[in-house]
Amino acid sequence: MHPTTTAPPATAAPDRPRLGERIMAVINRDPQTAPHGTRNDAVLAAVLLALAVFLALSTDEGRRPDALGWTLLCATHVPLVWRRRHPLLVLMAVVALVGPYHALDNNHAATGAASYVALYTLAVTGRPLRTVLTGVAVLTVSVSIMLTVNTHQAVELIRISGWVIAVLFAGVDVRYYRQYVAGIVERAERAERTREEEARRRVAEERLRIARDLHDLLAHSITLIGVQTSVAAHVLAADPERLDRAAVAKALDDIAETCRTARGELRTTLEVLREHDAPDARGPLPGLHGLADLAEAARVTGARVELSVPTGTVPPAVGAAAYRIVQEALTNAVRHAGPEPSVRVEVRTEPGALRLSVTDDGTGRPAPGATPGFGLVGMRERARSVGGTLDAGPRDEGGFAVTAVLPTAAPTLTTGTPERNG
Repeated sequence: MHPTTTAPPATAAPDRPRLGERIMAVINRDPQTAPHGTRNDAVLAAVLLALAVFLALSTDEGRRPDALGWTLLCATHVPLVWRRRHPLLVLMAVVALVGPYHALDNNHAATGAASYVALYTLAVTGRPLRTVLTGVAVLTVSVSIMLTVNTHQAVELIRISGWVIAVLFAGVDVRYYRQYVAGIVERAERAERTREEEARRRVAEERLRIARDLHDLLAHSITLIGVQTSVAAHVLAADPERLDRAAVAKALDDIAETCRTARGELRTTLEVLREHDAPDARGPLPGLHGLADLAEAARVTGARVELSVPTGTVPPAVGAAAYRIVQEALTNAVRHAGPEPSVRVEVRTEPGALRLSVTDDGTGRPAPGATPGFGLVGMRERARSVGGTLDAGPRDEGGFAVTAVLPTAAPTLTTGTPERNG
């Protein structure tokens, strides 16, 4: 037996647009930008010529064309092939051919369709004022020619001039309708571009925020761990015969505590990234109350930190920005200010603003061979995020200084007593 094969499932053919939808698409489309315009106009000219021949043979409006009449009738439809590219020239050519055709009293109904198409094309592609002036000129020329041939036909032409006006106004109306549709499409595209740009901006802001958070967290923790490790290594290598086990144990305990703190903050940050729809997943923002812990962590590395912090509350965003700025400034002081630097952290209030400064007595520049980081950039971004400013640079008397002014909604703080560490 031959194995049976299963035919692949038939793919459903895409729904073709309905006739009404195709007609509306043609109406909405700009004729000058439509695909295959010349080919379609050549087909239209052939159809209109066939209709003209039929009318010339079957109606009694004027005599049947002779050889010259047939030549003029056929030539009248040739310019229609280029009606989209040069509508005014095409109309002038049609009028120039139709005039002699009617002057010879040939069948007058045969050229009507071609004339109306040329008029409509001009109206739908040109400006309304030019369309009106052209229509008036065409009627004037037509009536003048007919008056020289047959007064009765001239009166009849005036009577049916309403069709000419109707064709012109139809073209103008379609032109305005297309402009209206194009405006809607353009506004929709502009709105879509705006949404895309807004989405890209939000992604960039989120990436910048993540980079700032990770830098503030990891740079501070890794710097402290590096300094504490150096302390432990120094104790071990200073005098192996008289090992200070207590100092080594304390350095290792400090390293372990720093690692636990960094791991907890990193876990919180990752939870926020995974659950971005939960606005409270981050927990309370760090603020001025956390500056004492930052100072104590810096003291563990050997820095002499003097801290002055106001009592009271500040807006959470301002407090978080101040915390991160002080954190980065202390990290830089521990890394670059040399062994056992003296650092002063002062936070005070002014009317409508919180001013902070972090100064040290170190070298004021990174150690030789140090890789430039993003600390200063991050501090400035933190200050700008709450509408503040930040300045950082070496001091004339030596060391490095970071100062920032952060606006507050209401200055409700009072300056507290400095906490000193001798």
